[in-house]
Amino acid sequence: MAESVYDFSLKTLRGEDFPLGALRGRPLLIVNTASQCGFTPQYAGLQALQTAWGGQDGGLVIIGVPSNDFGNQEPGDATAIGAFCEANYGVTFAMMEKAHVKGADAHPLFRWLGGQAGFLGKPRWNFYKYLTKRDGSLAEWFSSKTAPESPKLQSAIKAVV
Repeated sequence: MAESVYDFSLKTLRGEDFPLGALRGRPLLIVNTASQCGFTPQYAGLQALQTAWGGQDGGLVIIGVPSNDFGNQEPGDATAIGAFCEANYGVTFAMMEKAHVKGADAHPLFRWLGGQAGFLGKPRWNFYKYLTKRDGSLAEWFSSKTAPESPKLQSAIKAVV
């Protein structure tokens, strides 16, 4: 049974292993994303967070996990997702392979995050955000409606960085 976020591994858009354990000791912001959603412009805010908080030694790591689970709003393959993110939002933060984030087929990481966040914290749409502490535990979760530039999210990041 997983004890922290660092017990999980994802795959990048290029299909390479991305073990979260390699990020041990760093706070993470994990976001389920989609390219054709009303919340898609949040990519810009996430990139701004990466620029503001990620460059520091031991700084925040933002991880985008595309999902087609809500309204079929992420229909593209890995190449299309990567090209979209780079061309439209200049995304430099880590983008993973498309994954399920809800239901029986949910990636184990999202099952764990949902379990830590509780019933209301399970992803109910695109752009749910999960902020973890340096010890790998969940600090806080945020719904799609919480923009990356919101004072609430900014304050939570400041507390873990």
